[in-house]
Amino acid sequence: MRKAFLLMLVMSLAGCAGPKPVLYPNAHYKQVGAESAEQDVAACREMAEKAGAELGEGRAADVAKNTAISGGIGAAAGAVGGAIVGAAGSGSAVGAASGVVWGLLGSLFRAPDPGEAYKHFVNRCLAERGYEPMGWN
Repeated sequence: MRKAFLLMLVMSLAGCAGPKPVLYPNAHYKQVGAESAEQDVAACREMAEKAGAELGEGRAADVAKNTAISGGIGAAAGAVGGAIVGAAGSGSAVGAASGVVWGLLGSLFRAPDPGEAYKHFVNRCLAERGYEPMGWN
């Protein structure tokens, strides 16, 4: 049980970084360097938030979708495992419950995906500073 909790904690913390813009290494990027570029990205993100662009559009819908998918996968896996030992029904129930919990916790602790307005705002801000945003990763 402790190993599972530790694994989930590590995965949650790894997911907190969230998507960020990928910058093409053009002449401006090479001139200012990676550290200055990261500071400019942070400044543009802050400007986007102050302007009202939302970082996590549709967060509740994402949580519900991921929870439902994980529950379905858990139920299927539990049914297969239960069928092997002769208890498909209880295996399915245990698998579904485990999947729901895993999906819910994973979604709650994952950094929110930026909305389209937020991405466009940050991309434009970076372009005005001389960078070439290529997408988000």
